[in-house]
Amino acid sequence: MLQLIPSTHRPGFSVQKGVLMTATAGIAIFSFFPVLQTILYLYEDIGLLSTLQSVLLGFTIGKAWIVTYLVSNVLFIYIIWFDYRKRPINSLVGLILTFILILILGWSSHAASIDDWKGFLIHSAHFTAISVWVGILIVVSWFPTNYSNWLKFLKWFTPVAAGCFMVTIATGLLLMNVVIDYSDYANSWILPYGQSLLIKHLLIIPLILYAFINSILIRRNILKDSSFNPIPWTKAENLVIFLIFSATAVLGQQEPPHEIEITIASSGISSLFDLFYSGNITKESIILLGFNLNAVLLSILGAFFLILSVMTYVKRAPAFIGFMMNILSVISFYLALMMSIQ
Repeated sequence: MLQLIPSTHRPGFSVQKGVLMTATAGIAIFSFFPVLQTILYLYEDIGLLSTLQSVLLGFTIGKAWIVTYLVSNVLFIYIIWFDYRKRPINSLVGLILTFILILILGWSSHAASIDDWKGFLIHSAHFTAISVWVGILIVVSWFPTNYSNWLKFLKWFTPVAAGCFMVTIATGLLLMNVVIDYSDYANSWILPYGQSLLIKHLLIIPLILYAFINSILIRRNILKDSSFNPIPWTKAENLVIFLIFSATAVLGQQEPPHEIEITIASSGISSLFDLFYSGNITKESIILLGFNLNAVLLSILGAFFLILSVMTYVKRAPAFIGFMMNILSVISFYLALMMSIQ
């Protein structure tokens, strides 16, 4: 996508063929792991080869991986033969093949297995929005050759990122409602799935703060000082996004709480929740939140860390210090919620 933008409206960047080939090979290889998990879960009943054939040809997740593998190989060969840096039009084919891979992921998603076309469209829109927004941010943060034209870059990227963020939030809420009722959100904290979901949502707070810094405040700094380097702060935003992706990955390894009572019996209580809650948990347990001194003080502390993270930018402190302030704010807000459980 970036290569299709005129060079006068974006910073310079260069992603080596080796990086693109490794990423494409990673899609083909690592997307097999969910298939492998299914095979290992079922093979004892009918044998390894029969299970392999059954999962690959009979399960949606298996058929989706076969198509993913084939498209990834086509993309891999295309990257070898055609250099996006020599002709921008070469990027268009890569863009189309990448979008096809996103659609395949949506087809094999949990949401699509529950609600067919609606789940497919919501999940595909969700992942497309994330890929456009975060993908551009990753490239300009980790593969830059310069940071010129940053103001012109922000002029179009800021509304694109804002639009993608809104689509991500809207589709994310719809996807969440597929696996858990909104009214059961607090109750899900009892489970490992709910804890991961809560941490993921709390990490969105510093992400919004970084979006403000990297769009509004950085624009003011560059107008005052054209030599100002915005890259360290976009890298810090990338690190927060990586943590959100990590929490999402953990979610993918947990049993979704379609029915809280049943899931407690099958997956057990979260060790994190058990660490903070001293009461007895049963299938009928309901989580109620209430204000108390500890929760209020921890909330104030979390807000204080957020203010400090902005101050580290204003005072030109290292971006890593601001990142740590944001992580401490997430920890404080998390503890505040855990302490507010009655």
